[in-house]
Amino acid sequence: MPGIDKLPIEETLEDSPQNELSAATHLTSKLLKEYEKQHFPLGGDDEVMSSTLQQFSKVIDELSSCHAVLSTQLADAMMFPISQFKERDLKEILTLKEVFQIASNDHDAAINRYSRLSKKRENDKVKYEVTEDVYTSRKKQHQTMMHYFCTLNTLQYKKKIALLEPLLGYMQAQISFFKMGSENLNEQLEEFLTNIGTSVQNVRREMDSDIETMQQTIEDLEVASDPLYVPDPDPTKFPVNRNLTRKAGYLNARNKTGLVSSTWDRQFFFTQGGNLMSQARGDVAGGLAMDIDNCSVMAVDCEDRRYCFQITSFDGKKSSILQAESKKDHEEWICTINNISKQIYLSENPEEIAARVNQSALEAVTPSPSFQQRHESLRPAGQSRPPTARTSSSGSLGSESTNLAALSLDSLVAPDTPIQFDIISPVCEDQPGQAKGSGQGGRRTNPFGESGGGTKSETEDSILHQLFIVRFLGSMEVKSDDNPDVVYETMRQILAARAIHNIFRMTESHLLVTCDCLKLIDPQTQVTRLTFPLPSVVLYATHLENKRLFGFVLRTSGGRSESNLSSVCYIFESNNEGEKICDSVGLAKQIALHAELDRRASEKQKEIERVKEKQQKELSKQKQIEKDLEEQSRLIAASSRPNQASSEGQFVVLSSSQSEESDLGEEGKKRESEA
Repeated sequence: MPGIDKLPIEETLEDSPQNELSAATHLTSKLLKEYEKQHFPLGGDDEVMSSTLQQFSKVIDELSSCHAVLSTQLADAMMFPISQFKERDLKEILTLKEVFQIASNDHDAAINRYSRLSKKRENDKVKYEVTEDVYTSRKKQHQTMMHYFCTLNTLQYKKKIALLEPLLGYMQAQISFFKMGSENLNEQLEEFLTNIGTSVQNVRREMDSDIETMQQTIEDLEVASDPLYVPDPDPTKFPVNRNLTRKAGYLNARNKTGLVSSTWDRQFFFTQGGNLMSQARGDVAGGLAMDIDNCSVMAVDCEDRRYCFQITSFDGKKSSILQAESKKDHEEWICTINNISKQIYLSENPEEIAARVNQSALEAVTPSPSFQQRHESLRPAGQSRPPTARTSSSGSLGSESTNLAALSLDSLVAPDTPIQFDIISPVCEDQPGQAKGSGQGGRRTNPFGESGGGTKSETEDSILHQLFIVRFLGSMEVKSDDNPDVVYETMRQILAARAIHNIFRMTESHLLVTCDCLKLIDPQTQVTRLTFPLPSVVLYATHLENKRLFGFVLRTSGGRSESNLSSVCYIFESNNEGEKICDSVGLAKQIALHAELDRRASEKQKEIERVKEKQQKELSKQKQIEKDLEEQSRLIAASSRPNQASSEGQFVVLSSSQSEESDLGEEGKKRESEA
């Protein structure tokens, strides 16, 4: 059968060790010729080694017929070094690999215990034990890894020695045993063997020098890496870099397994352009985790874990909750994803632009001489301001003032005005503009206007019901509410304050726009957090560049000012829906205006109908009075005729009732004449 090497039956009686040795020698020569075709993971193309082995293969082919009696010499000079290499060096590599795997597993277990530390119920003793465990396991893993790499590097030299030294011993045994002399060993071969021996010694010395260098490097790295073993390093020694547009590292990803249950998996995450990639341990390559272009990221509290943040896609349909290992990584991941979300990575110098943007945010809190100069400095050259801003036609209380550019900062925002970065629950404190009717605070609201009971809320009769996903950035009191520049200035101050104080957390809510009011609804419990009456919303606008930012000014009673009325500006972030929300608010105010006009017209029509009805009643009453007077006049006329005798000689006598009626008739005539 072709392709199968068969044993020769004719040679069954020829039991000669020399044939076996000759065949083994020939096979050795064949393997040496094929060495250049082998590919080693850490070994490159070594032409000198390949040519040397090729020359060895030629010499071995010439001497393969004379090796029958060299079994003892070969066992000592050739087989022993190979056995030592297999038993000692290769076994050491396998042992170090197992130790490294154990150290890596211990480190993962320590990291998981550290990640589960409670933020609310902190126990210094438990925290110290867990931190010490992470320090010890990480240091052990690092030391094991360095020794493992050192042994792998040393193995490359030992591999060459294990290949060359047995061959050299093999050749020397051949020369000493056969005493070939000048017949087989010429000067050129002797020089070749001498060079090989010298090369082996040089390789050994190079290996010893490299081992010494690697040991010194390991000691230096252990000293330099000692602070890195702590899971949460000191931020003063390792400052946060907010200008990154690329980042990679291990994060804990939250995966929901049920309605209330979830698991956390530690994976390697890295950014690639506008994508967030993840790669689990053992995977060949990473996969797409989320598209982070135009996304939003914020710090969140999740399952009593530290350093958690949430990434929401631009359309709001996908979100992921991740946990960083330290506060430094937590802030750097949030800043990096924010920079990528703004598509800074598409520019030529992304880190320089990110640094300039962050520096502008830090400098934004310094008051400039005038409002116009401040906005001109932030606006790119050659870009003109839009002629009109998106405001309400009926919401603004006055036309845009032409001399607003000359006003100072104090004319727009009250000095020392505090900024509120979170929404206070209506159960705890009444908010400006919130309805104070009974049962309104904390009431569950159906955002689609459907009612489960018999009673109807005020917004259920509204024509307009539009729902948007928004995140509250902050609010502050303002001194003016008649120009959209107030909203722009409030946006700038709130964003700058968040950047300076490292405030990344934002409260997500559902904004319900109706013809009566604006409502902030908790997306999980459907509880109304805040209610803003629509007539009190006097101004609203979107950011000139970032259309996801929008705000509105609410006029309320009371406040910091001496007058009875005060204005508060609320700033929100949406998923590319700032203009849609402003359009919806404008539409709601127009509908409310038309409804108010219709109501006034209806009331006026009803008033006219009531007047007509009253006039009709008065007219009917007057006609009845005239009819009664005519009847009385007829009776009086009849009673005033002279008494005539009847044809039978009888007289007509008036009864007492008729006389009384005649008296009444006379009195009615007197009253009529007086009237």
